[in-house]
Amino acid sequence: MKFKKWNIGAPAEADVALLQNAGYPYLLALTLAARGISAPEAAAEFLEQERSLTISPMLMRDMDKAVSRIQRAIADGETIAVFGDYDVDGITSTVLLMDYLKNCGARCLRYIPRRIEDGYGLSREAIQGLHDQGATLMITVDCGITGNEEVAFANSLGMDVVVTDHHECKEQLPDAVAVVDPHRADCPYPFKHLAGVGVALKLVLALGGENREGALFARYCTLAAIGTIADVMRMEGENRTIVSCGLEALNHTDFVGVHALLKEAGLLGKPITSIQIGFVLSPRINAAGRMGAADLAADLLETDDPARAEALARELCELNRERQAVEAAICADAISQIEKLRAEERSALVLSSEDWHQGVVGIVASRLSEKYSCPSFMIHLKDGAGKGSCRSYGGLNLFAALESCSDLLEGFGGHELAAGFTIAENNIDAFRTRMNRYVRSATGGELPVSSLEVDAAIVCPGEVTLEQVEALGHLEPYGAGNPRPVFALLGATAESIQTVGQGRHLKLRLTKGTCRFDAIFFSVNEEECGILPGMRVDAAFYLQANTFRGNTTLQMQLVDIRPSLTPSRHQAEALALLNRLVEGGPVSPQEASRLQTTRDQLVPYWRVLERQLRGGKLETEHLPFLRQLARDAAAENGTGENFLRAALALEVFHERGLLTRVQQGDTLTMHLNPVQGKVDLAACTYLLRLQTGTAFQNRGDLP
Repeated sequence: MKFKKWNIGAPAEADVALLQNAGYPYLLALTLAARGISAPEAAAEFLEQERSLTISPMLMRDMDKAVSRIQRAIADGETIAVFGDYDVDGITSTVLLMDYLKNCGARCLRYIPRRIEDGYGLSREAIQGLHDQGATLMITVDCGITGNEEVAFANSLGMDVVVTDHHECKEQLPDAVAVVDPHRADCPYPFKHLAGVGVALKLVLALGGENREGALFARYCTLAAIGTIADVMRMEGENRTIVSCGLEALNHTDFVGVHALLKEAGLLGKPITSIQIGFVLSPRINAAGRMGAADLAADLLETDDPARAEALARELCELNRERQAVEAAICADAISQIEKLRAEERSALVLSSEDWHQGVVGIVASRLSEKYSCPSFMIHLKDGAGKGSCRSYGGLNLFAALESCSDLLEGFGGHELAAGFTIAENNIDAFRTRMNRYVRSATGGELPVSSLEVDAAIVCPGEVTLEQVEALGHLEPYGAGNPRPVFALLGATAESIQTVGQGRHLKLRLTKGTCRFDAIFFSVNEEECGILPGMRVDAAFYLQANTFRGNTTLQMQLVDIRPSLTPSRHQAEALALLNRLVEGGPVSPQEASRLQTTRDQLVPYWRVLERQLRGGKLETEHLPFLRQLARDAAAENGTGENFLRAALALEVFHERGLLTRVQQGDTLTMHLNPVQGKVDLAACTYLLRLQTGTAFQNRGDLP
């Protein structure tokens, strides 16, 4: 089980039925209702795809100043420098603006920092170099909002600066000709969630004027879509329009580098969704920046030479394979560090090493946050200084968290979910202590547990068909705020399990009633899965159409699987019967005969419990534990499994004081009690109620 807690939505049946009656297929209706969209009119509005951006870019504060200064630079033949960032958002922003300016006949310079040598954001050295090459105007994209000192330095050289960014602002803005950022406190622009490339796109639309907005949007929406998806922006409002139009235009974009990368990644000619962009295309572009070669990705997207594009795409994919190997090594090292941390240092993971590749630590931070259910701070050390990347968890605002420790930092920037910072090595211990204290305070002292958000449990598995899955496509594009639907199948049976992909993945066959489903569980082996054939399970999954050798079938892509927390009909009846006995309710003679138990029959259950509880307190899931107890006791005694007797044994041992058990919801907590001498099991209140002329003939004491 990957997630400790599943939060399963429970949409009202009436809401689902209302949407179905309005013509929405079952799975689509189920998902919409689970997300609070129950009226057919609201569903139609949510699913409607805008074909253009309807908010005027001129509503952004300082956009008029930015347009005026840039248009003057173009008209006067000035050299314009575009200063970008090395991630996918920054690279696509840079290429988009450079392409527009060049098409306007502008003389342009491009500068993308090298992640390792230059670090994030503006730098005096880079600005000096651009000035030395003749730049009189510098436009930042996806960066610059916290570069007050660097902008002041540019001003001192006589270079004007236009800042465009989408990151959080500090109280004092840079002293630039224009500062265009929807997060400005005084910016009236109504949609605040644009990526850096979205702001760059808005700048280009403003420069082109209303008459050219349609043509410019058509040319640049694909680049904007890639950057928006990669930067995990909220998939609503204008972002939804940008991404849906960009995906639709992907296969006929004018940027030949995009086609070359699709081909090299094996996606050319295939249907492309936000999932493929986020998990296949974006990592390849991002690899260039992470491995210190962001200009390679920018060259690929800028080139109009198909042969050069193919060569650059191959190089980019090779860099990505190198990045994956480096990432695996860093992750293993980080996990070994975590195992040595004290409990009070695990609310926020603050880790550092001189051996880590600076460009890859951010990806590892994301993986650690998910694995350990807490924010992660990964720091690359060199010559007594640290450059860190951090990722949030559980809704913690990273920008605010870093601000609370700003006296320990050399600098920081970013947004709520992801950020970067610099720190002196001798401040790291104090930073770890302070950040852990801050996170505990922000979470009320309770550490978040790994939680999986499930839209809904499927109660009509017979209605899950390929046609239903295709209808879910109306929810696209997926992203933050509009995630890919996750469903659950509760109380299924794992009919078969086998390893595939050279042992890296699992293929399962799940059954529920008369329905059978094929499932794939990526990057999980049999030991990690913890499920055996024949077990009753709950499965959480995405639904997808899987095409293999020309045949398309329905497939579950598992997100998690666990021993089922829902009882079978037989188990529910057994628990109800036992509950009646414990609460003093009526038990028929036939039921009493099912419950009657001898000392010898209880001993195997005690031996199993003794072994499991010898290490101290045990916290587990109630139903899976009872099933396993029944299996283990049967193996111990060489008899058949008896679920009812396992549950009864637990009640008897608890009533007799041999162990303490507390059940809260699905969670069962137990520990052994110190006992002097022997305990008379036959004196158990529940067993005494069952005694008849033949009950409990072999009375005895359990040592």
